[in-house]
Amino acid sequence: MKPAPLLVLCALGPEVWALRGGDWRGAAGGPPVLVRTGVGRRRAAHTVRRLLTSAPGGYGAVVVAGFGAAVAPGITPGDVIVADGVRDAEGNLFAVDSGPELSRALKTRGLTVHTGVHHTADHVVRGLERRALHLQGALAVDMEAAAVLAALQEIRPALPAAVLRVVVDTPERELLRPGTLPAGVRAWRTLRATVPALVDWHEQNRPRQAGPRSASLNHPTPSTLPQEAS
Repeated sequence: MKPAPLLVLCALGPEVWALRGGDWRGAAGGPPVLVRTGVGRRRAAHTVRRLLTSAPGGYGAVVVAGFGAAVAPGITPGDVIVADGVRDAEGNLFAVDSGPELSRALKTRGLTVHTGVHHTADHVVRGLERRALHLQGALAVDMEAAAVLAALQEIRPALPAAVLRVVVDTPERELLRPGTLPAGVRAWRTLRATVPALVDWHEQNRPRQAGPRSASLNHPTPSTLPQEAS
């Protein structure tokens, strides 16, 4: 039986564009299914629920990937932050077991990688709020990942999942400052460069299709399709 392809979820069109142009040769299940969810938890949750319920067993693993903001000092635009956990605005923490393994694959490809908790916010986080999130243990902030993991927990808890963000802005260089454009170009190129590591990670995890996955601090249980960018 042909293995199922990787499902890659991005909030923005440029993220899909960057990943689509990467080197997907040898990907298990063929080319990935790349989907633009739109920004925010509601859109991300709706998209992943629709995809997983309309094609049960249709995907071999799920990756949430794109650009993000660092909340910890000392991280440079273009660095990759891989999640080993994702916390939502309500304080639930979703474990992401793939973090160390994916980090190793990315480092092998020569990328600068940090591994830690991502915080999924409902708004753009700036200034002192970033410092507060870092003091609570976060390295990065996004607006979609927790919603995706919550949907996976409910619908396909055994499906391997990974979350990565390429840093565009940092506490020292916040979004919309003059350096944002060069930082964005660097991040775009880095996101495309993550593709071979994603292929490696998917191949390594392809046989692992069963077993419970840890989900939150409150301990709840967490055919090749056409490419889509909706």
